[in-house]
Amino acid sequence: MGASPAVKSADRVLTILEYLADHRGATFAAIVRDLGLPNSSTHQLLRTIRQRGFVEFDEITREFKLGFRLWEVAQSYSSVQHLADIAQPFMDELTAVTKETVQLSRLDGLENVYLAISESPHPMKLVSSVGHRLPAHTTGLGKVLLAELPDAVLDERLDGATLQRFTENTITDPAQLRAELKRIREQGYGEDREEYVVGCRCIAMPIHDPSGTTIAAMSVSVPTPRFDQQLARQIHAALPDTIRQLEAKLGAGD
Repeated sequence: MGASPAVKSADRVLTILEYLADHRGATFAAIVRDLGLPNSSTHQLLRTIRQRGFVEFDEITREFKLGFRLWEVAQSYSSVQHLADIAQPFMDELTAVTKETVQLSRLDGLENVYLAISESPHPMKLVSSVGHRLPAHTTGLGKVLLAELPDAVLDERLDGATLQRFTENTITDPAQLRAELKRIREQGYGEDREEYVVGCRCIAMPIHDPSGTTIAAMSVSVPTPRFDQQLARQIHAALPDTIRQLEAKLGAGD
């Protein structure tokens, strides 16, 4: 019982920070109205995180905005940006070869988060954005990353989870998903067969650091009308070659 207020306060702080990130600033009235928070405690929370530098207050617009201290803390996770920066030229080369969209992603719980994208030059193409999240069980990238988890970790994440359906091809049964992940581990790649959105296919493979740990995955996404056996063979040849080059670069410590 004694820990509940602290947990609630922490949750409210994070909710406020996420809200400010989404809105790029907001007045006190907007924060309490949109988030449904009480005035008194919200005022105290904002005062505290403002004193710590996590939010700033614009005296002219009367808006709270994310503070510089938050940026400083975020730099401790700069390895993600470092990976994206190193991977981008390799992804661009792969897009030049396949003429299709290439994406880099990491796993966060049961979601895959996009770190970098190289867009197809075709007018009809997959449209996504860095930072976007998708349910891992619905994407080639996500399934590859789930397949790389130790069994105990996978069991913990899937325990009690609801696998939402997005198309008729979405895997919603945990046993079926486990079988799919086993197959992915054995063959070394995963596919999205229109499991998140109708009209999009993809092939994905894992990326490892020098110790052999899976740190991300890369995919080539193709509109279904262009996805034929010839293109699939090209991707199966070019994608692992790109990943080998990227892993060599990562191993060189550059």
